[in-house]
Amino acid sequence: MNQRTEPRHRIFYKSLPKVELHRHLEGSLRLSTMLEIARQHDLDLPYRDIDAFRSLVQVRDGEPFTHQNFLSKFNTLRLFYQSPEVIKRVVREAIADAATDNIRYMELRFTPVALTRMKGYPLDEAMDWVIETARDSSERYGVQTRLIASVNRHESVDLAEQVLKHSIDRKDKGIIALDLAGGEADFPGDTFIGVFKEAREAGLRITIHAGEWGGPENVRLAIEKLGAERIGHGIRTMEDGGVVAMSRERGIVFEVCPTSNYQSGVVTTLIHNPLMGMINANLIVTINTDDPSISQIDLGDEYELACESLGLSVADLLKTIVQSARAAFLPQGEHDALVASLEKEFTAMNAAGS
Repeated sequence: MNQRTEPRHRIFYKSLPKVELHRHLEGSLRLSTMLEIARQHDLDLPYRDIDAFRSLVQVRDGEPFTHQNFLSKFNTLRLFYQSPEVIKRVVREAIADAATDNIRYMELRFTPVALTRMKGYPLDEAMDWVIETARDSSERYGVQTRLIASVNRHESVDLAEQVLKHSIDRKDKGIIALDLAGGEADFPGDTFIGVFKEAREAGLRITIHAGEWGGPENVRLAIEKLGAERIGHGIRTMEDGGVVAMSRERGIVFEVCPTSNYQSGVVTTLIHNPLMGMINANLIVTINTDDPSISQIDLGDEYELACESLGLSVADLLKTIVQSARAAFLPQGEHDALVASLEKEFTAMNAAGS
């Protein structure tokens, strides 16, 4: 890959084929869709005041960049799941938006409890709505999409066990992994050891949010006790050399989300993200969006940020994209085909001197 020192236009990053491993469905709702749902269902939200409305569902300049403020957006977002049609629409639009960003493969994680709590839908039915819509939309928009079921640390183990059971029953329909998310600072996750042991034994892959709002001890717990193959965020791993060494030796993959890390208060400025330090420590790093609607970004924005502000070279960005494909929770044949297709495109770009 030819190295360039001048900044590249955003269209370059937008046009790159991409892989997204860490995106939450509940953080991917279009603002226009939320406004429409709020009006149709007359939700108790300020939908006639666009600025007030946006402040409830998106992180904006002038707000406190803390994990409490970031997570508060999800309290509002849970209000929108007013019907099965809404849930299906949100899934369809999330995949359509990924296609617009030239994402070739996406693992979309969703929280069944969040989708069902407002109207009391059965967990298994809501999961089927997501699965069926993702399958149809994946084919329609050309984005290979797999699903990760997510459970929250602050919710009960019993709920997590219910989600696990339904996920195991749907392993062959697109659910590939189980995730633990939520308030890591207050709930380290050790109460869920049994749930994730059962998930691994049933053949589900494991990714765990850790080392974001909590310290590297949570990354160690996620790897050693919960069986994590990938760590959501994980940037505070760099605070403990022992956890860095263990992660490197075990080939743990980190799903880093730079803008989210800043907006949720994990780093003080965008340019202080330890992405480059992790790469220089020979950790396996991928670049992701987390919650594109909340953060008002897409994956192209995160690629641009990594190269134009954090110091990642374009050549290393392309390696990171392939690395993301290698870390995908796919069967071997599909996995190899994804990696090969990306490598072929990047080789052609190299030959063309892009």
